[in-house]
Amino acid sequence: MFKSFTCSLKIQCNENDMNILLHFKQGLIDPSDMISSWFPKLDCCQWKGVKCDNITGRVIELHLPCHINQPQFLDFGDKEDKSNCLTGKFSLTLLELEFLSYLNFSNNDFKSIHYRSMGSHKCDGMSRGNLPHLCGNSTNLLDLDLSYNFDLFFDNLHWLSHLSSLQYLNLGGVRLHKEIDWLQSVTMLPSLVELHLKSCQLENIYPSLHYANFTSLQVLNLAHNSFVSDEFPSWLFNLSCDITHIDLSQNQIHSQLPKTLSNLRNIKSLILSQNYLKGPIPNWLGQLEQLQELDLSYNFFSGPIPASLGNLSSLIELILESNELNGNLPDDLEQLFNLEALSVSENFFTGIVSERNLLSLTNLKHLSMSSPALIFDFDPQWVPLFNFYIFIWVILRYNNLEGKIPHSMGSLSDLRFLNLENNKLFGKSVTVLQLRSNQFSGNIPTQICKLHSLVVMDFARNKLSGPIPSCLCNITAMRSVHTSTLGFKASFPGMPISYQVGIVMVVKGKELMHFTLMKAIDLSSNNLLGSVPLEMYILTGLQSLNLSHNQLMGTIPQEIGNLQQLESIDLSSNLFSGEIPESMVALHYLEVLNLSFNNLVGQIPSGTQLGLTNLSYIGNPNLCGAPLSKICPLDDKFHDIKPMGEEHDEVRLWFYMGLGIGFVVGFWGVFGTILFNRRCRHAYFRFLRQMYDFVIRKKHYIY
Repeated sequence: MFKSFTCSLKIQCNENDMNILLHFKQGLIDPSDMISSWFPKLDCCQWKGVKCDNITGRVIELHLPCHINQPQFLDFGDKEDKSNCLTGKFSLTLLELEFLSYLNFSNNDFKSIHYRSMGSHKCDGMSRGNLPHLCGNSTNLLDLDLSYNFDLFFDNLHWLSHLSSLQYLNLGGVRLHKEIDWLQSVTMLPSLVELHLKSCQLENIYPSLHYANFTSLQVLNLAHNSFVSDEFPSWLFNLSCDITHIDLSQNQIHSQLPKTLSNLRNIKSLILSQNYLKGPIPNWLGQLEQLQELDLSYNFFSGPIPASLGNLSSLIELILESNELNGNLPDDLEQLFNLEALSVSENFFTGIVSERNLLSLTNLKHLSMSSPALIFDFDPQWVPLFNFYIFIWVILRYNNLEGKIPHSMGSLSDLRFLNLENNKLFGKSVTVLQLRSNQFSGNIPTQICKLHSLVVMDFARNKLSGPIPSCLCNITAMRSVHTSTLGFKASFPGMPISYQVGIVMVVKGKELMHFTLMKAIDLSSNNLLGSVPLEMYILTGLQSLNLSHNQLMGTIPQEIGNLQQLESIDLSSNLFSGEIPESMVALHYLEVLNLSFNNLVGQIPSGTQLGLTNLSYIGNPNLCGAPLSKICPLDDKFHDIKPMGEEHDEVRLWFYMGLGIGFVVGFWGVFGTILFNRRCRHAYFRFLRQMYDFVIRKKHYIY
């Protein structure tokens, strides 16, 4: 009976907590009805994002981050769409929820900070954009996440000292450029385990401060700020021995790596990329045996890779690209059995790389080894022991690859990016296949048609021959009008990472770095023959088509008008004939058109898209109409049009033929009459005799 009675009790939300939440709601704009359930007649413990204690009914958690659907491939240049996120004023009356332990409003779009207590007074020192100095009673707060509310700014962080139990603080993306004492404020949090202040516009990193009281800190993220320092901050060397992750990337630290960093023996992730660090990579890094992620990319490190890095048996990621490193790749890297990502591109490495160097890297997923002086020597029959079928990212551009691609490349079923650009040399998830500027020969293999996710196919500047495969219409991604963006996000154990990779594409006649992918086919500068298959005009999502400098022939069909998304077409320097189809006028997005140096005839269809410049049509002497200066005759049928020189030659020929025939007819008309008619013959000779006598008499008369 007692059990039945206690189960029938329903814990109600605390009235004071509900009033605080309703007060908080007043300053919000909710375009997607995220907090539409927040109204007084409903128990606040049932409100969306609110969690109460089962016994006391007090609010203990607020969890209302804005979830933005991120595509697998990201466009790093575009701003996130937060039109469905909470916006307006973020009221810090929430700090009066005295039993609150978890607060997460990350990734929303709040425009300002607002604090007004539930009484009539404001907290001391408060104004628009400022945080309270001495307000709030959230001594139980463990997690506070307001990250990526990009329009928020805080003048100071002194208020943090009252959150004595705080273990997780994330203000990433919030503007703190006016806060000059941020480090002193956060060191007052004795229980702090994770500190995330990425992209906060912080300027002072306190390089001369020798001690910071982070006795419990394990994760420190200060990436992408405005730190400018000629020395490594000393207080980092005295962090808790439990520190596991340090990220100081994308700052302006000018220094060598100090040996005192070797004291951080439990460090698992050390990210120092995109600074101005210099000098050799120190040997003592090999002593950090717990290290799983080492990113020193985009700095000025020089010299060889130390062999001691081979001791880092736990290493999952080794990112050293874009430095001034040189020498051979050390054989000791073969001992990194757990390595999943290896990037050493854009350095000055030399020597030969063969399958032996990759033999023991059985977990490799990301490989980037672009270097002009590296020579790759792989056996075409080599079958790698690592999980090639889950390979995700391959960049081997600007090397000295030559010969055949190993047959094992055909098993890359999860490959998403393959760049073998500028060398001398296929999975179903391939998005970019860029093989330009190599020496590939033979026909385009029909296996490419199985790459249904392909959005960029760049085979330009090779020695390919034969016809264009008609099965290209099977590439379904090129039949979609959705925009594809470039970037790659992958999660390795304990550390989500993002790759920002651009590709050089020739689009609209210009070779530029692109981060947003245009759906493009570039087969230019090869030896392709035959006509363009009609099936190719089913690729209705195609935005750029470059077939220039081949030996393609036939007419341009009306079906080209189906490619409504086309922004650039280059069919120049081929053998195309016939008229330009009227359907091309309907290509409303067309910005670049090049049909020069073909055998096209007739009037150029009228339309703004096709009247861009006369350079689009030069080398086609039988074309007429705007933008060319050649005026078309009234008869708009041009099937029998001949060049002007040929027309003059034909008139001259008929003139001489008529002259000869006229002479023959005239001669035989006179001579034949005299020869066959006696009367005419006598009359003719009598006329001649009389004419002779007249002339003789005239002569005697003169003399």
